[in-house]
Amino acid sequence: MSLFKIKNLYNDSIIFETEIKEENLSYEEKLGKVAILAIESSVNLQGADLRYANLEGVNLRNASLRNASLQGADLRYASIRNASLQGADLRNANLQYVNLQGANLEGVNLQGANLEGVNLQYVNLQGANLEGVNLRNADLRNASLQGADLRNANLEGVNLQGANLEGADLRNANLQYVNLRYANLQGADLRYANLQGANLRYADLEGANLRNADLRNANLQGASLRNADLLDCKTPHFQIPQEGSLIVYKKVSGGVCKLQIPENAKRTASLIGKKCRAEFVIVLESPENNAGKHDPSIKYEVGKTIYPDSYDSNPTIECTHGIHFFLTREEAEEY
Repeated sequence: MSLFKIKNLYNDSIIFETEIKEENLSYEEKLGKVAILAIESSVNLQGADLRYANLEGVNLRNASLRNASLQGADLRYASIRNASLQGADLRNANLQYVNLQGANLEGVNLQGANLEGVNLQYVNLQGANLEGVNLRNADLRNASLQGADLRNANLEGVNLQGANLEGADLRNANLQYVNLRYANLQGADLRYANLQGANLRYADLEGANLRNADLRNANLQGASLRNADLLDCKTPHFQIPQEGSLIVYKKVSGGVCKLQIPENAKRTASLIGKKCRAEFVIVLESPENNAGKHDPSIKYEVGKTIYPDSYDSNPTIECTHGIHFFLTREEAEEY
C-alpha cells in the first residue's frame, strides 16, 4: 500500500491524496483511479496535474477541471457533461466517443487530440486550440467555436448545424460532407479547406475567406456569400449556358410567363439558389395578369423586351438587379 498524490501543476501544492492498495497498477492507472476518487469526493481539480491519466469510461460529469493538464490522457467513452474545463490542456488526449455535452471548453488546448465521434453539442469552445484534431463524425450542433483554431483539423462528416464559427481559422481543414446548415461562418478563414459535398444550406459566410477552397458538390442553397472571397475557389457546377438564346420561365402576378433570353443578353445562375437572372428578356407567353410580382409597374406583355434598372452578374447573390427567372416551368410555378 502506498500514498498517491494529485498535485497542482502551477504551485506544486497537494490537491488530493489517498492510499493505493494495488501495487501492480501502472502510474497512469493509479493516477486515473485517484482522480476518480477525488471527483467522487467533490474535490475541485482546478489546475490538477493529470497528464497521461487513464480515465477511460469514467464519469466526470460536472467536474471542475479548469486549467488542469490532461495532456495525453486516455478519456475514451468518458462522460464529461457540464464539466468546467476552461483553459485546460488536452493536447494529444484520446477523447474518442466522449460525451462533452454542455461542457465549458473555452480557451482549451486540444491540439492533436482525438475527438472522433465525440458529443460536443452546445459546448463552449471559443478561442480553443483544435489544430490538427480528429473530429470525424463528431456532434457539434449549436457549439460555440468563435475564433477557434481548427487548422488542418479532420472534420469529415461532423454535424455543425447551427454552430457559431465566426472568425474561426479553418485553413486546410477537411470538411468533406460536414453539416453546416444554419452555421455562422462570418469572417471565417477557409483557405484551402476541403468542403466537397458539405451541407451549407442557409449558412452565413459573409466576409469569409474561401480562397482556393474546394466547394465542389457542396449545397449552398440559401447561404449568404456577401463579401466572401472566392478567388480560385472550386465551386459547384451551377452556371447556366452562356452562349445562344435560352427559353426560361418567370412567375408574375397571374401565373407564369415564358421568356426568351436573346443570345446577346448577359445571364447568370446563383451559387446559393435556383433563381437566375438576365440583362434583358423577350416575353413569348404571359397570363392576363402579367404584372411583375416584385415590381407591379412592369408588365410582361407578349412581344415586349423587358429591361431591369440594372444588371448584377455576381453569382454569390441570389436576389439582386436583373430580370429573375427559372430554368423550368415547374420551378416558376412553385415559387
